[in-house]
Amino acid sequence: AWTVRSLKTALSDGFSDAMTARVVEGADPILLVTMHDQGDLEIFVSVSDQQIAASTLLWPVDEQADRHAFNEFLLKAQRVVPLSNFAITSVGGEDVYELMGELSCKTTLQTILIELRTLAENAIDATALRETFDA
Repeated sequence: AWTVRSLKTALSDGFSDAMTARVVEGADPILLVTMHDQGDLEIFVSVSDQQIAASTLLWPVDEQADRHAFNEFLLKAQRVVPLSNFAITSVGGEDVYELMGELSCKTTLQTILIELRTLAENAIDATALRETFDA
């Protein structure tokens, strides 16, 4: 099973051109992965006994035109972002759209890399969806 530190070590070995990873200490340390091939998009990764959760923050909910219609669109269009789920999370008292994916804590490094790349690509696609929806 992976830990935050073992995953950091694995991601740091041989992938530094595509991404960098650093441990952010706290009550439960997390991994901050910066995806260089996707414009330095930041992905937060937590590891527990049961799963690995990866997420990236998108944009404040208040900035979304017609939030209700957009939220309904996201629920209906969930299949356009494979391996990822939309959520709304609170950051510093502000609601923010978040994109996340989950994996088994016993999965292979290759599968984790696929998840991270897919999540980053889906975040970029979500921004395009937002712009299309706002048009």
